Amino acid sequence: MTNNSGVTPRSAHVVPRHRADHRADSEQESPVTRPSDAEAAVVVERLHVVRDGRTVLPELSFTVPRGQVTGLLGPSGGGKTTLMRALVGVQRVTSGQVRVLGLPAGTPALRSRVGYVTQSPSVYGDLTVAENLRFFARLLHAPFTDIEAVVGQVDLADHAGDLVQRLSGGQRSRVSLAVALLGRPELLVLDEPTVGLDPVLRRDLWELFHRLADEGTTLLVSSHVMDEATRCDRLLLLREGELVADDSPGVLLDRTGAMDVESAFLAVIDARTDRRAEVPA
Repeated sequence: MTNNSGVTPRSAHVVPRHRADHRADSEQESPVTRPSDAEAAVVVERLHVVRDGRTVLPELSFTVPRGQVTGLLGPSGGGKTTLMRALVGVQRVTSGQVRVLGLPAGTPALRSRVGYVTQSPSVYGDLTVAENLRFFARLLHAPFTDIEAVVGQVDLADHAGDLVQRLSGGQRSRVSLAVALLGRPELLVLDEPTVGLDPVLRRDLWELFHRLADEGTTLLVSSHVMDEATRCDRLLLLREGELVADDSPGVLLDRTGAMDVESAFLAVIDARTDRRAEVPA
């Protein structure tokens, strides 16, 4: 039984409403209220990560509120995946603290409470979709009754008997997502889960994310596609490992005067560059 990704799987990782109009009245939004540490699903304090002699995350601090869809957006290579690895406890950190659901990241007790979907599908190619789910359900002590439900949630019911290695890339990614949904985790950490999906499937997955949030699940979803930002309740914009914005989409647009999130992101970057240029050497 081979795992083609080389990554230990609860989306095979065992440390584990698209509300299109939900920002229609964004001009009346109030700034994001930061949750207290007790109210937050994730608390990151002064996180510093160095990889191969290069600082990837320099002193990063933020919180993720419970029961919302928080988007982690930014260009490729900006530190999003490294940050997500730190949240699930598989990234060596230089300094700082990461607490998830009140516990240090990577604590064994979090294995059944956190679902993680990596960019590369982390499931076994020589098993069928259903066999993968039965295997991980046993591993996670999740009820077998979850299997039919999660297959339906990711729209793979017609492929439950297919070998994963015969599926398309997008379908394999959805198998990983189905694994992450087993046991109804309290936190889902999803690294670019919509890459390679057609617009209809992307829409359907975002609707699923918001249904899960409405039921109390916390989701942190990364993307480098800025048009997905408006689908989030809250945005963390990351560039070169630095958090350049932490707001709701509506507040971010109001603050920058931009028409879309990509323009807002560029406006924030330009403003930071101008401020740094004004600082005497």
